[in-house]
Amino acid sequence: MTAIVLTTLNARYTHCSLGLRYLLANMGKLQSHTTIREFMVGSQTRDIVEKLLEDHPQIIGFGVYIWNVEEITRIIALLKRIAPQIKIVVGGPEVSFEIQEQRICKLADYIITGWGDVSFGKLCNQILNGPPPLMKVHVGEQAALDTIVKPYSHYTDEDLAHRTIYVEASRGCPFKCEFCLSALDKTSWPFELDSFLAEMKTLYERGARQFKFVDRTFNLKTTHSLAILQFFLERISLKDACFVHFELIPDHLPDALKESILQFPRGTLQFEIGIQSLNPEVQTRISRRQNNEKALANIDWLVKHTHAHLHVDLIAGLPGEDLRSFAAGFDALWAVRPHEIQLGILKRLRGAPIDRHSQDFEMRYSPDPPYEILTTKAIDFPTMQRLQRFARYWDLVANSGRFAQTLDLLLSVKPHEKNLQQPSAFASFMAFSDWLYACTGKTHQIALERLFDLTHQWLLEQKLAPETIDFAIKTDYLASGAKGRLTIMSRGISVTGKTPKTKNSEMPLYPEPSPTPLRQARHKT
Repeated sequence: MTAIVLTTLNARYTHCSLGLRYLLANMGKLQSHTTIREFMVGSQTRDIVEKLLEDHPQIIGFGVYIWNVEEITRIIALLKRIAPQIKIVVGGPEVSFEIQEQRICKLADYIITGWGDVSFGKLCNQILNGPPPLMKVHVGEQAALDTIVKPYSHYTDEDLAHRTIYVEASRGCPFKCEFCLSALDKTSWPFELDSFLAEMKTLYERGARQFKFVDRTFNLKTTHSLAILQFFLERISLKDACFVHFELIPDHLPDALKESILQFPRGTLQFEIGIQSLNPEVQTRISRRQNNEKALANIDWLVKHTHAHLHVDLIAGLPGEDLRSFAAGFDALWAVRPHEIQLGILKRLRGAPIDRHSQDFEMRYSPDPPYEILTTKAIDFPTMQRLQRFARYWDLVANSGRFAQTLDLLLSVKPHEKNLQQPSAFASFMAFSDWLYACTGKTHQIALERLFDLTHQWLLEQKLAPETIDFAIKTDYLASGAKGRLTIMSRGISVTGKTPKTKNSEMPLYPEPSPTPLRQARHKT
C-alpha cells in the first residue's frame, strides 16, 4: 500500500511536473511511502480516479493550476463520493488565493498556499502520525534554498528519454509586473551554482538532452548565466545533441553573454523573451520596467548574429492598451523578425496585483478558467474576439514555420482598417484572419491542405501576381512534408530550385510553444 500519492494533470505527455518531484524529494522518512501519478488534461475523470485508488492511498496531494483546476475539481468531487476516508490536500498557484470562493477548496481537506516543498511533507506526517492538524489552510514555509532537497533524481529513465526536463537555477523575481504572480516575490534567489551544475551533470549522464529552465530571469546574474551556458557548450561541443531553453530579460544582454550565445550551433538554444507591451504608459501602469529600444535592439542582434531560436511574447488586453497601441507594438516587434511571436490574451491570475486596475479600466474577465479578459475600456468584446482568432491563426501560419515563403505575401497586403495605422503587418494579418474566420467559422480542426488552399484563395483576391502566389504556396506545402494534394497542384505548377527548409525542419528539437506568455504560463508547472 502507498500511503501518499502526489498527482496533477499535465497539458501534454511530454510535460513533467517539477513541483511534484520537489515534494517527493522533500518527504523525508515518508518518501518510501509516496509515489507520483501524472495524468493528462482531457483524460476521463473516472479513469483517473480508478488509477488513483489502485494505490489505496491515505492521502492524495494535487498540484492545481489555472489550466487544470476544473478537471481536478471534478476528480476530487468523485473521490469524496467513492472514498471519503482519503485526505485530500491541494496546493499550487490557483488555490493559494481567494480560497473561500473556490469549490475545489471547499472539497479539499487541507490547502497549502505558496511554497509547498517542505510544508507538504510536514502536513502528511501530522495527518498520518498526529497530532491531527487543527487548521484547514496552511501557509507554505519558504525554506532557504540550500535546505531544500533537489528533485532531479526523481526524473525517471522514461522521463529522460521522452519528456522535457524542467530545471531551475533560481527562484523568484525582482521585477513587479502586475499581470504575473512573480510580482509578489521580494527578490530572486539563486541556488548554489556548483551543486546545481552537479545535478545537471548527473541528468546529462543519465541521458537527458532537453532542459527547460523555468527561472523567471535567467540572465539577471551574468556570472551564473555564463557558467550555465558554458556547462552546456562543453557538452554540445562533443557533437551530442542537446537543447536548452531560457527566459531572458529583454533589455539586459551584456557583451560577455553575447559572446557565449554566439558559440551555440543551430537547434540547441531557445530564448523565451517577454515583451508583453511596447506602450510606455501601459508599462508604467503595470509596474513593468523595460527599455524598449534596448529590448528591440537585443532581439534584432540575436536574430541577425546567432543561431538561437527566439520565442517572443505579447499580451493583449493590458489596462489602457487599445487596438492601435497593440498593433504598433506587434509591428515594431515584427520589424526585428523573431522566429515566433506568441500572442497571448491577458489572464486573471488569482492574487496578481493587476486586479487593482479592474474598475478604472473596466476589465471584465471570463468567470471560468483560464479567466481570459473579455473586454476592457479600450477594447470591446468583438475586437477581443478578433484578437483571439488572430492569435490562433498566427500560430497556425506564422509560428508553425509552414508558410515561410507565403507569410511575406500575406503581410504585404494593405487593407483599410480605420483603427490602425498603415502600412501595418498587423493590419494585413488581421484582415486575413477576419476573412479566414468568415470562410471557416472555426479556429481549430482546419486541415492543413484546406488552410493552404484558403490562403491561396485569399492572396488571389488581393490581386497579387498569381505566379508568385502559386510558387510560394506550393513551395511551402512541399517543404511542410504533407502528403496530400492541393487544389492548385492539379494545374501542374512546377517549383524549380532547392526547396527551402522551414524553421521546424531546421530545428527539430524545439518544443511546442505555450499558448500563454511564459510570465503567465509558468504558473502551470
